Amino acid sequence: MDRNLLGFKGIKPVFAAVALLTLVQSVSILLMARGLSEVISALFAGAPLQEQNQAILTFVVAFLVRHLTNFFQQQITHRFAENTGTLLRQQLMDKLFLLGPRFAKKQGTGKLVTLVLDGISKFRTYLELIIPRMVATMIIPMVIVIYVFTQDVQSAIILVVTMPILIAFMILIGLASRKQVDSQMSSYHKLANHFLDSLRGLETLKYLGRSKSHISSIGSVSDKYRTATMRTLRVAFLSSFALDFFTMLSVASVAVGLGLRLVNGDMVLVTALTILILAPEYFLPVRMVGADYHATLNGKEAGESIQSIIDMPVQKLNGVLPGSAYSWTAESQLILTHVQVQYEEEGPHSLHDVSVKIQGVPKIGIIGESGAGKSTLIDVLSGFLQPTSGSIELNGHKLSDLMDEAWQQQMTYIPQSPYLFSSSLADNVRFYTPNASESEIEQAVVNAGLAELVSQLPNGVNEAIGGGGRPLSGGQAQRVALARAFLSDRPVILLDEPTAHLDIETEYELKETMLSLFAGKLVFLATHRLHWMPDMDLIIVMDEGKVAEVGTHDELLARKGVYHALITSQLEGVI
Repeated sequence: MDRNLLGFKGIKPVFAAVALLTLVQSVSILLMARGLSEVISALFAGAPLQEQNQAILTFVVAFLVRHLTNFFQQQITHRFAENTGTLLRQQLMDKLFLLGPRFAKKQGTGKLVTLVLDGISKFRTYLELIIPRMVATMIIPMVIVIYVFTQDVQSAIILVVTMPILIAFMILIGLASRKQVDSQMSSYHKLANHFLDSLRGLETLKYLGRSKSHISSIGSVSDKYRTATMRTLRVAFLSSFALDFFTMLSVASVAVGLGLRLVNGDMVLVTALTILILAPEYFLPVRMVGADYHATLNGKEAGESIQSIIDMPVQKLNGVLPGSAYSWTAESQLILTHVQVQYEEEGPHSLHDVSVKIQGVPKIGIIGESGAGKSTLIDVLSGFLQPTSGSIELNGHKLSDLMDEAWQQQMTYIPQSPYLFSSSLADNVRFYTPNASESEIEQAVVNAGLAELVSQLPNGVNEAIGGGGRPLSGGQAQRVALARAFLSDRPVILLDEPTAHLDIETEYELKETMLSLFAGKLVFLATHRLHWMPDMDLIIVMDEGKVAEVGTHDELLARKGVYHALITSQLEGVI
C-alpha cells in the first residue's frame, strides 16, 4: 500500500465505512458457509428438502448481504477515488504552472501529459481496488480463523501456519515484478516523450525528407516498450498461477485432515463442510491482493510520481506574508545578491555571482551570446527556477527564490516557444485574463498583428487551434503569446526571445506597439536582437553566466566593452 495513501483528504471515513461493511461481509460469509453445510449434510442424511427452509433462507439472505456490502464498498471507494483523482490533478497542474516551462522541458512534456491524463486514471483504479482489498485482507481472514478455532483447532492451526508462507511468497513476487514494472514505466515515458517530439517535428522531418527514415526510430522505441510490457505480463501470469497453486495446497491440507477424521468418526459432516467452504474464503482476500497487484502497480507508481512533483519543496518568503508583499508598483524594489545556478555539483555555473538592483518600472534588456545565461536569469526572475545559492530581496523581504504563486500572479510570461492549448484562439489569448470580453480580445489580436490571420479563419477568434485544431506556425504562435500580454494588465512582463520566430521586418512592425505595451510596467526582455536596446532604460549584459556590464545604451557604448563588441559584430544600425 502506498505510504501516502493515509494522507489523502477524507481517507479515514472511507476506511472506517469500508471496514464496517467488510465486518458485516465477514459475518455473512460465515452464515453462508454454515447454512449451505447444514442443507447439504441434512440432505446427505436423508432429510427432506422441505425441512431445510430456514437453512436455505439463511444462506440466501447471507448471500444477498455479502453482495450488497460489496456493492456499497465499490460505490464508496469509487466516489473517493474520483474526488481524490480530481483534486490530485488540480494540485499537479497548479504545481506544474508554479515550476514553469524549464521543469516541463527537463521532465519531458510527454511524461507530464501522460501523468496528468493516464497517470491520474490509473491512480483512481489503484484507489478503487487497493482500499477494499487491504481492509478485507486485515478483517476477513481474522474473523474466519477465529470462527474455525471454535469449531476445529487442528484446521485453524493449518490455516494460521500456511498464511504467512503465502504472504512471504507474495512479497517475493512483488519484489521481482517491481523491477519489471519500473522498466515498463520508464519505457512508457520514453515512448510518450518520443512520440510527442516526433509529432511536433513531423513537418520539419517531412520538409527535410527524413520522415520515412524516422519510422525505424519510432519502431525501436515502441519495440522496447513492447518487450518491457511482455516481461511484466509474464511475471504477472506466473505469479497468479503460483498463488493459486499454493492456495490450493493449503486448502488441500485442510481437506485431507478433515477427510481422515470424518472417516474415523472424529468429525461431524456439518462442521467439516463448514470449514471446507470457509478455507478458500480465508485465502481469497490475499489471493485478490496478489491478482490485483499487477493491475494496481502502475497506478501506485503513477501516484508516487505525481505526489513527488506536488511535494517538491518550494522556498517561501520568511514568515507568512500577505499577497500585497509580492505586489509590484512604481515604488517596489527587487535586489539579487550573489545569485548562482549550478545544475550539477561539479558542473559549470549557468549563473555565477549575479548581483543586480531593480527599482520602479523600468524596461530592462538582458543580452548576451547564446549560452550566456539570459534564459536562466529570466527563469530565476519568473520564479520557474530556484537558485543554487545567493539571496533575493523583494520589497524589503528576504527570500531565497521567487517560486511563489503570489509573485507569479504579478507577471506575464512570454517564452521563446509558447504553448498553445487545445481550444479556441480566443481562449488561448485570454489565458491571463479569463473574463476578457470579445471586443478586448479582438483589440489584442490586432495589436499582436494577428488580424490578417483571424480574417482568414472560418470561425474568426473562435477557431480551434492547438492539438486537434488548426496548426499555427512558430511566428503565429508567438503572436498569440504577445496577444495574451496585450490583454493582460499584470505589472511585470518577462520575455524570453519573444520575437525569435519572426522575421526582422515583422518584428520592426510590432516593435512600436510592443513598446506601448511596456509603458508603466516592469519589463525584462531577453533577446539577441539588439535594436531593442536603445529603447531600454537599463541593459544587463551577460557573459558566460556572469553580469559583464550594466548600464544604459549610451553608457555601455562609451565603455567600449562587451556590449560595444556585440553591437559591432551584429551591425544592426543601432549605434
